[in-house]
Amino acid sequence: MSDAKRESSLSQEWTPSSWRSKPIKHNVEYKDSTKLDACLNKIKALPSLVSVKEIDELRAQLAKASRGEAFLLQGGDCAESFAGCTSSAIEDKLKIILQMSLVLIWSMRVPVIRVSRLAGQYAKPRSSDTEIVNGKEILTFRGEIINGLAENEREPDPNRLVEAYFHSSASLNYIRTLLSNSFADLKFPHNWDLDWVKSEQVRQEYKDIINKLADSFDFMRTIGAGNQEQSTNSINFYTSHEGLLLNYEEALTRKSNEKKSEKKISDSSIRNNLSFSSQVNLSKVATLPTDNYYNTSAHFLWIGDRTRQLDGAHIEYFRGIRNPIGIKVGPSMESDELIRILDILDPDYEDGRITLISRYGANKIHDILPGHIKAVKSTLHNVVWCCDPCHGNTQSTESGIKTRSIGDITSEIISSIQIHNMLNSKLNGVHLELTGEHVTECIGGSQDLGPVDLTQNYQSFCDPRLNYLQSLDIAFKISKQYGNQTI
Repeated sequence: MSDAKRESSLSQEWTPSSWRSKPIKHNVEYKDSTKLDACLNKIKALPSLVSVKEIDELRAQLAKASRGEAFLLQGGDCAESFAGCTSSAIEDKLKIILQMSLVLIWSMRVPVIRVSRLAGQYAKPRSSDTEIVNGKEILTFRGEIINGLAENEREPDPNRLVEAYFHSSASLNYIRTLLSNSFADLKFPHNWDLDWVKSEQVRQEYKDIINKLADSFDFMRTIGAGNQEQSTNSINFYTSHEGLLLNYEEALTRKSNEKKSEKKISDSSIRNNLSFSSQVNLSKVATLPTDNYYNTSAHFLWIGDRTRQLDGAHIEYFRGIRNPIGIKVGPSMESDELIRILDILDPDYEDGRITLISRYGANKIHDILPGHIKAVKSTLHNVVWCCDPCHGNTQSTESGIKTRSIGDITSEIISSIQIHNMLNSKLNGVHLELTGEHVTECIGGSQDLGPVDLTQNYQSFCDPRLNYLQSLDIAFKISKQYGNQTI
């Protein structure tokens, strides 16, 4: 699409359904449109899953992260399953994210924003519409909000949209129950499971950090500083997922009663301060509704690396919602394209409005990240820089099992920290695919898993996840990296 046509398309009025007039990638074709409409109308009539107040609270916290005053920890399943909506599975996910966050707080001395890939991460994009299973070509499994894993469940079923809503609702309800009933009191240090650590030296190192954390909490409790009981037993915890199915997201988009009140920066002021010349005429992008629209399916949503087309449906939908937005940024993202996306999604230059979730791979980050940082620094956009070290480091074993190496994951995180520091920038967060369970899907770490160990407890039907101990490994590695630094 030419620049003139793109500007014209952006200048049209935004509505929750205006994305329907745009080309869309990874769309789902349902055979029964009548049933689809009935399911979407049912979801529209159901209550919001998250509140506007919670979304605004997260916006404020991410604004702090963009200024280096907080750190974003985002993690969870590559793709949730309906069967995974159990009390024990949810408890395990919350526990590992809480424990990781405390390790990061202890080393960084800044608040950690906890965002889970939970209560809605039921869809996944796929590179092909079909796959070969047992010698037959069938539709690809695309997540349980769309179809089933069994061969006879591959036809997209609209009823799964409603089922996903209720599983998300159940997960959120249990999360709130846990956090209101002292689940965040982690009972130092015996609630930290380090029995799986093979190296006695590493185990002792981890125990020393945990004991120092325990001493800090005991000291704060003793002197009554900072209302310690409230701060550890009642914490903020947010949910997120990829906003892939726009008909589902539209059905959960709600208008707030509050009118927008944004301070705009003049176009001439922008041009005087930018070294990069944006290809989008910003005066023509200011066509958003005067009302605030929120996506109430989750607090935070992101656009995948495969659905970020400038003239596409996903960019069109996301530009009108008030939720904080993530954008997956991979090796295929050109710097000028990145600036154009930021101009469209963040026309008012709000701190932390956009989180750039970089996913390059340990062997590519040095070639690509510096250019992206320089491009963003040449604008007035103040983003949250978040490193996703998992997606760019996926590999397969000789036997064909998909896995990831802790060494590669750690390398990309450390490289990201160092590159940001060299360019007078800051890494503001990490985005990890993890579970609190003792699965065997990634190799390496203090558990010293190798390729031969993967079959012991490989449970993921999508991408490999860090297990409980490997997730702690990452937190402790980041903690050591930041030991004597500020973020």
